[in-house]
Amino acid sequence: MSTPGVFEVLQQLVQENPNPALGVGTVLNVEDAKNAINSGAKFLMSPATVKDIMVDVKCAEVLYIPGVMTPTEILSAYDTGAKIVKVYPVSALGGSQYISALKRPFHHISMVASQGITIDSIREYISRGATAVVLSDAIFNKEAIIQNDFEEIYQLANFAALQGIEAVERLITLGYSSPKAET
Repeated sequence: MSTPGVFEVLQQLVQENPNPALGVGTVLNVEDAKNAINSGAKFLMSPATVKDIMVDVKCAEVLYIPGVMTPTEILSAYDTGAKIVKVYPVSALGGSQYISALKRPFHHISMVASQGITIDSIREYISRGATAVVLSDAIFNKEAIIQNDFEEIYQLANFAALQGIEAVERLITLGYSSPKAET
């Protein structure tokens, strides 16, 4: 939502690339959620749980990923219907170790790790239970953006994707299963 002209950019990207699931982050209210959906967003992310958005998109074919920080927020969002939650700000809370601790009681809840993730730490987050990671700052390097160096951004995105694929393949090779709740 912080990108100027975000809805116009999203519409253009959806028209030019109909297959990928494109979405919008930092959605804070229902009006922005509706505008994003009308522009073609397939998923919405928030830094907090906005219950009005969750209620509003329940019937839409859009995935809403609410932001959570505490175990109580995780369970509340899940019980309200969230299929996946965004743990934010994960690096301030303990990083991949925090994800690992959360997955013990909440092994059945998919989690996106967000904030402060580097490309080099993707494998660690995935191996500790994150379903996905948000890499906006790691990929959209401020200097590259200022210089309109889209090749640099493209290279960072490709490298990040490879790291993610390798992390998932490693888990599959190891026969990974989610951490189970302690009995």
